[in-house]
Amino acid sequence: MKSRDVLAGVVLAMMATSGWAAAGGANRGAGAAPIEGVWRCQMEGLPAVTLTVTEEGGTLTGAVLFYLHKREPGQPVSATPGAPEPLLNPRFDGKTLRFQVSHRRAHPPDSLQDEPVNFQLKLDGPNTGEFVNESEPDPNRPRYVLVKSAY
Repeated sequence: MKSRDVLAGVVLAMMATSGWAAAGGANRGAGAAPIEGVWRCQMEGLPAVTLTVTEEGGTLTGAVLFYLHKREPGQPVSATPGAPEPLLNPRFDGKTLRFQVSHRRAHPPDSLQDEPVNFQLKLDGPNTGEFVNESEPDPNRPRYVLVKSAY
C-alpha cells in the first residue's frame, strides 16, 4: 500500500478533532512552552493532521484531528475531518512529545478492543517537527512534517 493510502487508513481509523482535553493526568515534562500550540500537516494542499497541545495547570492536554483524503474518479482530492480524539498520556521531554490516541472507535465493532495507538512529534526546529505513528511496525513507516502556527 502506498504511504498516502496508509495515511488515509490511519486517518480513517484515528479520526479526531482539536481542542478536546486529555483524559487523566499528563506529565508536563521539561518545559511545555516549545510544544504548546497548533501543529498542522498538509498533503496535496489539503489538511491532513491538526495537533493542538496546551499546558493547563502544569499538565499537558490536547487533541488530534486526522483528515480522511478521498480520491474519487474524475474528482479532485477532498479532505474530510474525522471525529474528536483527545491525547492520552501526553509526555514531553523537551524535544519529543509522545502520546496515545484511542483506536476503539476507528472501525467498530472490530476495533472496540484495540489498544491505543502510539504517536510522537519530534521537534527538529522551533516551529517544525517530525510526526510518526510509533505503533506502525514498518521501519520505513511514513513520517510527516508538522508546522507550528499561532492559534
